[in-house]
Amino acid sequence: MRIVLIGQAAFGGKVLGALAERGEEVVGVYAPADTPPREPDPLREAAVSKGIQAFQPKTYKDDQVFAQYENLKPDLTVMAFVTDIIPVRFFEVPHYGAINYHPSLLPRHRGASAINWAVIMGDTRTGLTIFWPDGVIDTGPILLQEEIDIGPEDTAGSLYFNHLFPMGVEAILKSLALIKEGKAPRIPQNEAEATYEPPCDDRVAGIAWDKPAQEIYNLIRGCDPQPGAYVFVNGEKVRFYGPKFVAEKVDAAPGTILHVDDRGIHVAVLGGRLIIGKARTVHGGKVPAAHIAGERGLKPGYKLGTPS
Repeated sequence: MRIVLIGQAAFGGKVLGALAERGEEVVGVYAPADTPPREPDPLREAAVSKGIQAFQPKTYKDDQVFAQYENLKPDLTVMAFVTDIIPVRFFEVPHYGAINYHPSLLPRHRGASAINWAVIMGDTRTGLTIFWPDGVIDTGPILLQEEIDIGPEDTAGSLYFNHLFPMGVEAILKSLALIKEGKAPRIPQNEAEATYEPPCDDRVAGIAWDKPAQEIYNLIRGCDPQPGAYVFVNGEKVRFYGPKFVAEKVDAAPGTILHVDDRGIHVAVLGGRLIIGKARTVHGGKVPAAHIAGERGLKPGYKLGTPS
């Protein structure tokens, strides 16, 4: 079976490696265009190392890009972590069509930030879906799904790297086997259960201290590692990570620093306090939150700023 792989990043590279180990015939790889100073894409690097043709189109709407793809004569296209918009005509060329990996239990959490929103919205379970793309965002029939629990301290990062990443590679291999056996289902998604959320970026990552404690706790976990839920400290954007929640009676106004110790910055919230373990400013990476507090002179009684 002639396979074209469209994807990116470490996940795309791992999928390519897994296909190669299985002896699959990957006839071409599509990765994002290089955008210096960013490092070369791992999928492209993996393809080059294996002597596989690697393409990096700036857009998939170009007729020449499509003609180049047609010339590869794929039997199946595998989409592994795709953020570009792929026109539906690309799915009509392969004999078996295309399959796409999505890190949620579709139709819940369609969109580019599915893992983030599962945590932010307080879901207790999530998973992955391999589906047949149909040209609309995350709406095609389902081939395969696998579920996992979301633990009370899980972050978007821990769910992806510890679970949904390795499970996703294996799910693509399982799906390929089902297709070869003629046993791959096409289960329609239930539109009544569909949700779609916007990208998880700074438009949604600001911490509003008047919200319930659990919502703030979920937001910080759901924005970890990217984009990082944030507050303002003396007009400077500071991002928080690694929170712990303690339910107790607190008299201070929400968003007020209660104290700082080796565990982090203790902040009053409705119904208790949050202990912020790590923090980051625009000037560097994650460091212990107490370090940021010391640098910025944050003491008990300081009110952290709420984004407008």
